[in-house]
Amino acid sequence: MTIKVLRGNPTPEELAAALAVVRARAAAAIPMPSDAPTPRDAWSDPSRIATRRVPQPSAAAWTRTYWPS
Repeated sequence: MTIKVLRGNPTPEELAAALAVVRARAAAAIPMPSDAPTPRDAWSDPSRIATRRVPQPSAAAWTRTYWPS
């Protein structure tokens, strides 16, 4: 990519700022892949509400699933 100054005498800082804007706009124009997985937020994480362990299966497990301990 070549940038040519047609008028004026820009400083190196002005050229760097203009190039940063052009690069940022070019990067924003690149489409994001649609097959990328969406990040999981904290509200949908099931471990957020699992404060205690689930009882292990045993002969009396059905009694512990209903009554709080």
